[in-house]
Amino acid sequence: MSLDPSILAELKDTLLAEKKRLEDALSKFATKTDVPGEYETRMEEIGTDMEDNVTEVEGYVDNLAVEANLEHELRDVLDALEKMDAGTYGICEKTGTEIALDRLRAYPAARTAISK
Repeated sequence: MSLDPSILAELKDTLLAEKKRLEDALSKFATKTDVPGEYETRMEEIGTDMEDNVTEVEGYVDNLAVEANLEHELRDVLDALEKMDAGTYGICEKTGTEIALDRLRAYPAARTAISK
């Protein structure tokens, strides 16, 4: 199964929209680094008393976990876009078989096929 160019374009548009959504979400609390797909969580400055500092640290720790999840999703999207450019998109990383179109439509950044 070779992907039809119109389907490939549809999936690429979906991936680009997801890339933008993830980058927008990350930019609300993190700064982009020089490494593509990686961000650094910012420490919010609320105030200088002890309660403010505790709130800042709690927010920072919460944002670190969110950052890790969003970065993981973003890396998957960036990898899928690179595979499209390389002509290897839609191939399972574990088995080398084609990933079903239904799976790609449901999750365009899929790395693996689902065995039946």
